[in-house]
Amino acid sequence: MMYGAGLPWLTLMLTSFTCHYVRCSKLDLMVVTVATDETDGFKRFQRSVKKYGLQLKVLGMGEEWDGGDVANYAGGGHKINLLAEGLKKYQDREDLMLMFVDSYDVIFNNDPDTIIERFKKFDARIVFSAEGFCWPDRSLQDQYPSVTINEKRFLNSGGYIGYAKDMYEMITHESVSNRDDDQLYYTKIFLDKNLRDKWRIKLDTRSEIFQNLNGALGEVVIKSLGTRSYLYNLKSGTSPTVIHGNGPIKAEFNRMANYLADGWTIQNGCQSCEEDTISLEGLKEEDYPTVLVALFIERPTPFLEEFFEGVANQNYPKSRIDLYVHNLEDIHRKTVEVFIDEYQDDYQSVTSIGPYDGVGEAMGRNWAIAECIKKNCNYLLVMDSDARYEEPETLKLLIQQNRSVIAPLVARVGKLWSNFWGALGAKGFYARSEDYADIVETKKVGLWNVPFISSTYLVQGQRLPNLRNAYSINSELDPDMSFTKHVRDQGAFMYVTNRQHYGHLVEFDHYETDHYVNDMFDMFNNPMEWEKRYIHADYAKALKEDADVLQPCPDVFWFPVVTERFCQDFIDTMENYGQWSGGKNKDPRLATGYENVPTVDIHMNQVGFERHWLHFLHKYVRPLQERVFEGYFHDPPHAIMNFIVRYKPDEQPLLRPHHDSSTYTINLALNTPGLDYEGGGCRFIRYDCKVTAARRGWMLMHPGRLTHYHEGLRVTNGTRYIMISFVDP
Repeated sequence: MMYGAGLPWLTLMLTSFTCHYVRCSKLDLMVVTVATDETDGFKRFQRSVKKYGLQLKVLGMGEEWDGGDVANYAGGGHKINLLAEGLKKYQDREDLMLMFVDSYDVIFNNDPDTIIERFKKFDARIVFSAEGFCWPDRSLQDQYPSVTINEKRFLNSGGYIGYAKDMYEMITHESVSNRDDDQLYYTKIFLDKNLRDKWRIKLDTRSEIFQNLNGALGEVVIKSLGTRSYLYNLKSGTSPTVIHGNGPIKAEFNRMANYLADGWTIQNGCQSCEEDTISLEGLKEEDYPTVLVALFIERPTPFLEEFFEGVANQNYPKSRIDLYVHNLEDIHRKTVEVFIDEYQDDYQSVTSIGPYDGVGEAMGRNWAIAECIKKNCNYLLVMDSDARYEEPETLKLLIQQNRSVIAPLVARVGKLWSNFWGALGAKGFYARSEDYADIVETKKVGLWNVPFISSTYLVQGQRLPNLRNAYSINSELDPDMSFTKHVRDQGAFMYVTNRQHYGHLVEFDHYETDHYVNDMFDMFNNPMEWEKRYIHADYAKALKEDADVLQPCPDVFWFPVVTERFCQDFIDTMENYGQWSGGKNKDPRLATGYENVPTVDIHMNQVGFERHWLHFLHKYVRPLQERVFEGYFHDPPHAIMNFIVRYKPDEQPLLRPHHDSSTYTINLALNTPGLDYEGGGCRFIRYDCKVTAARRGWMLMHPGRLTHYHEGLRVTNGTRYIMISFVDP
């Protein structure tokens, strides 16, 4: 195992640094670290080193780590031996200061002049960082010198600074094996008063240079002022220069690191967003990276057609995409088949797993990883069916960001429910970070290192071999939690980007699947999706003050309201229900049991759509009414009689003259004359005015009582469907 989790599949080359010393008060300063592999954490560390102009010497890069699993157990002697070998040339230097720090979980927060200035105040030859835990041998804690209540008492070997000559003597004081514990080695030296005095070793008990975060999260805050973001210790009143995310607090350290080294500032926003990016501009189609797009339909999902629309509309060569579809839901089989039939010849390949293939969710997700590895793809894009891409460039933008794992921010419309967690609780489940709402609401825009992502994300192909079977099949964790834990354990970072609006999440928790057309009944859970599919594209135009509203008869107004898809789904729902009234005066559905002007119809409450239709009247009909019948205001509209009428030559071809029991009536045309039926229409008798050229999805609105005595004209062929509401009876 390599030091720091070991990622042999990372292929990026180590950034070179100009080798010169930074002068400060006749002292040279060099930062030394041990890193056997270039992890995401190491690249973050390098960024902070470069930002503050520090000289860096890296020991052990490319070597096999032999110091044990230091993330979970005592060990790390290999670091001491690498230091002893690598620093031999500096063993006699008294004009050189060496600062050793870990790297995978360390960020610099200040410049070399500040570091040396603070070191000098200690009047020491070597200064170690300090923490609140006595590790790895708690029995030694009573041997430590006492400290005040706001100070840290115990030595931490993740950071120390001193003169090269003294540092080398300390490191080589005794021989250690690679598997010995490095912190115990330094602890024993510090607790030996003779050795402590010999090298004048002190602890940074007030975190003036080093801040160890384990056990101290409640004592520190991130401050963002203008062009700077830095960590501040509330207890000691210091702003440490080296921040060490030691111990089991990596998720919170990663969150803080989004800001540190001015990664994000109030004035300049995200400073790291454009770093280490790549470009796809100007590439020929055949030169685009290959992507396996894995689509997962693991539960009943509303508006699935729009999900596939977002996939198909990605502005990325389909010839460079292998498509993988895993569907567990029988109710979605047809929708999946229609999508595959339409696009399968465009994609490089298509793999489809259906609800009866016996492949569960975790296995299906692991197979996608295996398929991507097998095809040697450059990227794996995961999309669950609740994620909806609205931005056609999303896939390109994610690739160009060039991160190990990255997710576009998608959230439920108008809610804080999103596809990432800002923090983890003590047991590894959801916790809200202090900046979570700001990120979801895009009050803070950038690229954010987070501990959990779901629904949709892009993974670099080179990361996948270490993520085989990341979706645990026999685990208490759900697949998403299992996957993200594997990513964290591998030392890779997960980012969420909110630099643009990429799309949104649909809500499927309350999706009803017992209707003939389920999506039509999902008006309340996903109003944006419902409106996009069912409300006419020109609806809003009639609400403008300068709109020219059609008026085919006096005080009869005509509006585009719903789509043809709504009309057809409405008709299909009614015909599937099939319990049309007989068009007789006797009607047990009514409170009186009697209908004065009967029609062959189905009431909205018979198919469970009454509540939805009343909401429709409130949200879409009432604004139009207030636009044309100025001065009349009744919110919400009240309607008892809401029904769909069917006219057929051999059933009920017409309707005799009558007044409606309403303040105003709406008449929504659900199909098209001359195409679906012949004849039909409405005649307003007082004005001898007919409306016969009905437009599908358009609504007539007219007064109900007294003035607009009217009749339904005869249908001579086919079937005519209309939706009627008597509003405010």
